[in-house]
Amino acid sequence: MPSITTRRFLQTAGTLLAGLVLVACGKQQPPAPAASAPAPAATAPAPAAKVYVVGTDAAYAPFESQNEKGDIVGFDIDVVKAVAQKAGIEVKFVNTPWEGIFNSLGQGDRDFLVSSITITDERKQTMDFSAPYFDAQQLIAVKQDAKIAKFADLKKLKVGVQNGTTGDEVISKLQGKESPNVKRFESTPLALKELEAGGVDAVVADNGVVVHYVANNPGARFKTVSDASFAAEQYGLAVKKGNTELQEKLSKGLAEIKADGTYNQIYAKYFGAAPAAATPAVAASK
Repeated sequence: MPSITTRRFLQTAGTLLAGLVLVACGKQQPPAPAASAPAPAATAPAPAAKVYVVGTDAAYAPFESQNEKGDIVGFDIDVVKAVAQKAGIEVKFVNTPWEGIFNSLGQGDRDFLVSSITITDERKQTMDFSAPYFDAQQLIAVKQDAKIAKFADLKKLKVGVQNGTTGDEVISKLQGKESPNVKRFESTPLALKELEAGGVDAVVADNGVVVHYVANNPGARFKTVSDASFAAEQYGLAVKKGNTELQEKLSKGLAEIKADGTYNQIYAKYFGAAPAAATPAVAASK
């Protein structure tokens, strides 16, 4: 085998080494993986605003009733909507029968009530009230030809009332709680329908609802009779006993809608004119 000289060996090795260097320099290294961006921190959804559930017995026009679409409407409803706007709260009205309305508040099924509720000392023992928002009084409805001029004339007559209302209380005091002549109904309109049919001789109820019914049912041929013995009454928004925060919100909202004229506009919408000056708060009892 021919021998390879040292010079030749060095030349050959140098050539091979240069080739290896060129190959190494021409090789592309894979790019380092890009660092992934940190995932955005999860943000908790904002809590939904509380919607206050308002109980109302929607059978007491013009204060609260249902229109042909089933919506609850009336003076009380408009007042609460205006108060809620001032107080910065949302409200939802739920038709609640009168006989169970106070239990629904006590059990927490309703946050507050608006239903022509007279503020009384007895009721204050189990619930709290906002500032008064309406002055009321009892009124007697009779047929136009009835010879009834005062409350005492009802002593021995059949009288219709809405169960558990002020009218129920005053006639019970006159005739006796167990008098068979006291006819109790689920609503004042039902009592007035019974008067129209001749089933009772008179109906005693809050003036606002009686006047509204008489004006809108001329065919019934009713007249109204007032009596000085009827105590002045005031309606309030009822809240659960001890719920001072909501009580104050509602009272503040009422004060604001009275101050800016909103209350007078609502009152005139339903009763034709702005209200007379408010009477002092009294302890009388829808």
